[in-house]
Formats: sequence, C-alpha cells, structure tokens
Amino acid sequence: MNWTLLVLGSVCILVLGGDAFVRGKRNARTVTFSRTARGHSRDRRDTWSGQAQFTACKSPLSPKDQALLLSHTHETGFHGDDGSSFTLTWDGDGTGVILVLSTLSAPSDSFYEGGSTRLYRSDDYGKSFHDVSHAINNTFINKEFGISAGPGNPQQVILTANLPFTETQGGVIFTSMDAGVTFRSVQLPFHPAQAIQFHYQDPQYLAVISIDDGLWLSQDFGNSWSEVHEGVHTFTWGSGITLFFSSSPKGTVEAARRGELILRRTQDFGKTFTTIANNIFSFGYIGGFLFTSVMEKLGSPRVIYVSSDQGDHFKKAQLPSATTEQFYSVLDGDEDMIFMHVDNPGEDTYFGTIYTSDDRGILYSKSLERHLFGGEGKSDFTNVTSLRGVYLTNILEEDGRIRSVITFDRGGRWRFLKKPENVNCPETSKKCNLHIHGEHSHFSGITPMLPLSEPTAIGLVIAHGSVGDSISAARPDVYVSGDGGYTWWGTLRGPHHYSILDSGGLIVAVEAHRDRQISSIKFSTDEGQCWKIFNFTDHPIFLAGLASEPGTKTMNISIFGYRPDDDDQPMWVAVTIDFEHLLTRECDEQDYVQWLAHSDYDSDPETDGCLLGYKETFRRLKKLSACRNGRGYVVSRQQRPCPCTREDYMCEYGFYHHENTSECLLQPDFLNQTKDICFNGELDDLQSSGYRKIPGDKCEGGLSPPKKEDVFRKLCGKDISPISSNSQTERSPGMLAVIVVCTSVGVIGLVVTAALIITSRRINCRQRSPAYRFSALQLQEDDACVSNESSPNGKLNGFQVQEDSDDDLIE
Repeated sequence: MNWTLLVLGSVCILVLGGDAFVRGKRNARTVTFSRTARGHSRDRRDTWSGQAQFTACKSPLSPKDQALLLSHTHETGFHGDDGSSFTLTWDGDGTGVILVLSTLSAPSDSFYEGGSTRLYRSDDYGKSFHDVSHAINNTFINKEFGISAGPGNPQQVILTANLPFTETQGGVIFTSMDAGVTFRSVQLPFHPAQAIQFHYQDPQYLAVISIDDGLWLSQDFGNSWSEVHEGVHTFTWGSGITLFFSSSPKGTVEAARRGELILRRTQDFGKTFTTIANNIFSFGYIGGFLFTSVMEKLGSPRVIYVSSDQGDHFKKAQLPSATTEQFYSVLDGDEDMIFMHVDNPGEDTYFGTIYTSDDRGILYSKSLERHLFGGEGKSDFTNVTSLRGVYLTNILEEDGRIRSVITFDRGGRWRFLKKPENVNCPETSKKCNLHIHGEHSHFSGITPMLPLSEPTAIGLVIAHGSVGDSISAARPDVYVSGDGGYTWWGTLRGPHHYSILDSGGLIVAVEAHRDRQISSIKFSTDEGQCWKIFNFTDHPIFLAGLASEPGTKTMNISIFGYRPDDDDQPMWVAVTIDFEHLLTRECDEQDYVQWLAHSDYDSDPETDGCLLGYKETFRRLKKLSACRNGRGYVVSRQQRPCPCTREDYMCEYGFYHHENTSECLLQPDFLNQTKDICFNGELDDLQSSGYRKIPGDKCEGGLSPPKKEDVFRKLCGKDISPISSNSQTERSPGMLAVIVVCTSVGVIGLVVTAALIITSRRINCRQRSPAYRFSALQLQEDDACVSNESSPNGKLNGFQVQEDSDDDLIE
C-alpha cells in the first residue's frame, strides 16, 4: 500500500512566468481514492533510530462505550464494483449529502461503448449509500474533472461526461439543483477541455474553455451557453463579474509559447471587451491583485507588474529580478498583503528569500532568508488558519540541514519552534527544537498528511514532526498545539491520518501503514492530550484516508479503504462513525473559558497578546470538558486596539532586519536597485524612516519610527524627480507569464494518486542551461523566450525581443 493524500478542491494554482501562485481552500470537499499495490517493504524512513522519545496518554474505551459506538457505526461495501478510483464529494455544509463516483481508466474507444460510471448517493452523512447511476443514464463521467459542486448553493452539482470527440456532436453535462436527487442532461455545443468553473459567489454563472480554445459562458447554470471569444488560452474570474482571459487570433498554443497572447477583460459577460496588455505569455489573479511577469528586453531578468484595480493600471513591483535560472512564487495572499518567494541566484540552490508586500502588492520587504523551495516545486509554507498571523515553513541551513521556523506576526519575525515538554531530545542533538514535516515530506511519502488547522478550531494545529537538530529522516510522529504554535505536545507515535470534528471539540486519527490493514480509530476530546481507541470492524481494511464534512461542525467521520473480497478481488469499503451519540451532553457556559490569543503571560499587561495592533480574546472550550459544541457553535471574539511598538513595523523596501539588532538597515546592494525606483514613480511611496507599518496592523498611538535622511532622493540624484519624463508609473506590461488552473470553487480534493503535480522544467534561451519552470497538470509549457514574428521591428510594446524562434528549445 502506498497512499498519497493531496489537498486540492477550491485550491487555485497559478503559475507566473515559471512562478507559482497558490490559493486557499473553501467549503465543500472532494476526495479521490485510488488503489495501489500492497506489500511495500519498509525502508530507513520506517525505523525509530535516533528519534526523540515520548509517552502518549491512552485510555481504554469501556465496553459500554464500545458497544454504543458500534451501534452507530455504518459500513458500506461497494460489491462487484471494479472501479479503479472513487471520487467522494461532500455536497454543502450541513446537508449530509455525499456523492461518490466510481470511475475506470481505459484508453481504447471500445471503453466508451461498454464502459460506465457508477454514481452513489448518501443523504445521511455516509451511513448508507444508494446506486443512482440511472439518474445519469449510466454515462461515463470524466475521471479528472467529472464532478463539481457550487460554492454558494450546496444543492447545485455538475457532472461532465467523458465522450469521444466528434465533428458534429458536442459534449454532455448533467446538472442537479437538488443535491443529486435528480439530474438534467444538457447537450453542449462544444467539448469542455477542463473543469467547468463556477463564479465565486453566484453558481448560476459558469465558464469553461473548449477543446478548440473557445471561451464559453452560461448565465443560467448550464442550461444555455454562448461562445464569447475564440482562441482563448486561460481565464479566471476577477472581482464581481469581471472575467480575465488571454487569447490569440493566431492559435493559442503557439502564441503562448511565443509570448503573443492578448490579455483582455470583460465585465458584461462578453458583450464588450477591454484589452489590458498585448504580447503576453499569461497572467494570474490572487487576493485582488493581478500579477504579471515581464521580460522587458532581450536577455534581461524577469520582473513583476501588479494591478490592484482589475487591470486598469499596472505598477512595477519592487522586488529583486529573477533570471531564467530563478523563479517567483506567491506563497499566500489576501487583500492586505502578499508573501512572495524569490529564488536564490544559482542553479539548483533549493532555497530563496521570502518577501512581504505592502497593501498594494508593490513594495516588498525581506522577511525570511534561505527559505526551502525544492526542485520539484514543493514549498513547506503553511498558513495556520486557526490563529491570526501565524505561518509555518522550513529553511535550508548552510550545512544542508532542514529546520522549521514559525512567525506569529505575518512574517515580521521568524523563530524556531519550541520543543514539546513531554518529549525527550535525542542524545546526539546539540540544538533541540520541533521540526514540522510539510509538502516535501508529504510529496516523498514520509507523511500521509500535511499540517492541519481550521478557523473554527481556535489555536488548534495538528502536524507530523520530529524533535532534534533538524528534520529527521525517520518516521515522524504526530504533534498538537492548542495555542497556534507557541507550545506543542507529542501526541501519537508514527504517521497518521487525522481530522478535526465538532469545531475542535473532537479530533480523530487512524494509523497510516503501507503494508498492513487497520481496524481501529483513535479519538480525543482534549486536543490530543489523551486518546481512546475504538475498534470499528472485525474485518480490517487497507486505509485510503479519512473524509469529513467541511466546516468541522460535524461529528461524523468516514473511513475509506478496501479489503480483498472472497474471490481475492479488492472491494471498496466506507465506514462512517457517528460520535454524536457518545458525546451526548451539549456544552454550557461552564465548559468555556476566555482565552487571550498570542499571550505569553509574562509581558506587560498593556501589550500582552498584542498582534498587528490589537488583542483578540476568544471564548473557547476547556480541554477537560467532554461535551459537544454542536452545529450552532459560533466562534466568539473580542478585539481591543494596542499602542504601536517596534513589532508593528516591518523594514521598508531596500532595508533589512539585521539578526543582531532590531534596527532596519539599508541593504548593501540597494544602490544597484535604485534606478527602477527613480524612473518608475515609486519614490513618493517610500517612507523616509526605513520602516513601514505591517499591512493590516491596527495599532493606535505609541511608537513612531524616527525620521532619517531621505536616502531615496539622495540616491536618485538632485536632478531626478520622482516622476521623470522616462518614468512609467501606470503602464500595461509588455510580456507576461502566468498559468491559471483552478479546480471547482468550493471543492477540496484529497487524492491518493498524484492527481495534481507542479512539475519543474528548465529552459535557457542563450546557453540552454537549466532554469526553473513550473506547470500545473502539464497543461502548458511556459517559455522564457519570445520571437518577433508579430512585429516587423522586433519589438513588443516597446521592448526588444529575440530575433529567432524558440520552438527548437522546447523539450
């Protein structure tokens, strides 16, 4: 057995000029399970040698409680189903509806004649399933993007059929307005080339690209469609009903490779169009910011342009440029700020620098050096959603060790994680800290799950980790934090699948084994301090993973896996456990406590708990209260402003926070970067103190950074004004590079095979030496070179381009 879990769903991956952008998840969930071969042998990662030791609390489950839970455990075996994979979709929050697609993989045309998809439906949180394949006429549904659930209306579902392409017939979709009870078949005038994209807020609005590169829109939930543009390469919804797309009249594929695409915008569903930029590679949109990556002239490094007004105006982002051997990556972003990774110069360095932006995404300050970013396109950067301002990631030390760091103030300061009190350090450790396994470990199969947190479970974080000098290659253990990462607790030995239920009042975990079956689940009502074990079956299964309703308010957990049938053929199994009948008591006021977030209990009472300019006090469940929050539970918080301190300021662009002082110092190489500021109109935006208030900070009064000499005007020269005749404060970018691939909005995927992989490739226009490039689902190869075929003078928007084609450089 070798199961890999990958969170997808409403994750939106955007790749910008070899530069990746990732969005967060939303409400509904899709989980895909696939079977792999069993009997993998253990390797060195499966040993305990050199690992830290700890004792976890385990409490036996009484026979009465064992019998009670068994009476509310429901198993469904999908007998006779030879599907190679199962795709499970939660249809909304609180509906109890689960749709399961069983799909096959067959390359021949005969497959379409005799093959079919099995569709199952449950309306009781997975306690029972019914075969409803007849509702879709037993039609084969696309395995890669066959099912989508609406973000705003949980009753709306779309299934995309997988039919052979013909010249006279289009594709077929099935739409449901009642959460899969009934479906309506719709004959399309085109064949979809990708998943149909819901509008972020109104699921009546749909958009998709056809196999012949047409952009099609529907304003009535797929009942009728109209082609609004031809030759479209990529698109994404913007603010309101704004739709961005790149297109070319000369053929999408070649135009994308040559940088001949046109970036356009429509704000009336295709009635009128506005051209934003010409001669682009592609584009990306995240957190209200429209990003572009530009190679301004032949052989020059790439730079980024940003628009915060839906593409009306662009400004150049003040970031170090990236050569063809480097890349940019937006690690996280919202309306307040952007976390941007810039790769370190040099080939295969596997690290770079994190920069944080101002509230316009234009001015960036150095946040963290030697940030780990692997050659396979994996970053361990994690947003801890259970507490404001907290992010986890890993750094690559000069001696090759990987160590974990955490920030509690949105990148203002990073620190190592504290060692859990109940864990002993390995004898060989000189520096003992907790180190968290992230995307790198997950991608390599060391851990079955990434760190987990939920906004409704305040302060709770569950993650795989190891204690010592650095991340260990041995099997990781499970650690829990109840205060957003300030302190940790060693809770479970070895890798596990885990899930948060009842808004954090209940967490469950199942051991992850590669080569043997499981029959029990562990659960805790005190944030992982102590666990009870429930044997849910007498017939063990090979585990595929856990699936719970989005929103963490449910007390039902579904365990998916398979076991050999009587004829030694694998049979899919779904086991759903309802813990609501075990925790029958509703929590009352005595079960809650007022908790000050970010408090160290030793600071000045006036500033204790202050983060980004204000305090937050939450009403949260006591650890020893064995009761249920229930579906009506709402996170309660109180906010109070704080006086400004040094912690409320970040270093201005061109300055950095020296490790031996709290002062922001001018970067030594800033003289070489000043020309862009002088000529691009950003001079007036820079502060004269070397400090800038962190975006989103709400502090009042208190410290104001001292004024310094006006360094920027001095560096620009007395005769150079902030906006000279050569400056271009607001200009459309000349050449952009972004790929946009979004799964259905409101859907999260848990994939047991490598369903979505960001791969790397390397291209260099002149020397043909490696340069990082990323693609999503290998839909597009992004090239750093362009030709001049679209312009007789070899210029695109005033920028010099290469004289010859780069087709021969495409690998």
